[in-house]
Amino acid sequence: MEAGKITKTEWLLLGMTGLFLCVLLGLFLHDRRADVPVETEVQVAQEEILPDLSPLDLNTATAEELAGLPGIGPELAGRIVAYREEHGGFGSIEEIMEVSGIGEGKFAALEGRITVEDAE
Repeated sequence: MEAGKITKTEWLLLGMTGLFLCVLLGLFLHDRRADVPVETEVQVAQEEILPDLSPLDLNTATAEELAGLPGIGPELAGRIVAYREEHGGFGSIEEIMEVSGIGEGKFAALEGRITVEDAE
């Protein structure tokens, strides 16, 4: 065997390698030209994602609405409604601390989530 001379097997392997690389290049170029629509972002109304965080009016909110506030369950919501009916409404948001079970800690968690717009 002479040095520097390529055998038939080596020519065959070089040809197959070249053919393989040509096929890969063709696939790459085909994928770059393909106009495939890609949806990357879906517009969803904010109301569907985030809960309504507008403040609840202590004088008009139902027990169910009040129970949705942080730290307020159905029982405490019932006490808030009972207090409102007994005292004719809340004069300020701080007055909610007069309800049994609501102290300064719960009031701090509720601040910004409750309001008093009108006394009944």
